[in-house]
Amino acid sequence: MKTRKAVKARFKATGTGKLMFSHPGRRHILTKKSSKRKRHMRKKALVPAGQTKMYARLMGV
Repeated sequence: MKTRKAVKARFKATGTGKLMFSHPGRRHILTKKSSKRKRHMRKKALVPAGQTKMYARLMGV
């Protein structure tokens, strides 16, 4: 099965097989967003367990 390049670019696999992603919304129009909101978007987050299997399969992991 071919790797979905769009999915591979958005997610990174950890050593234990979990997937990390960057929060969307941090590229532009940042003036209207609160500092708290921008600060929380800085951190990477884990993909929910129910979706990990699907995305990992599309990534070819």
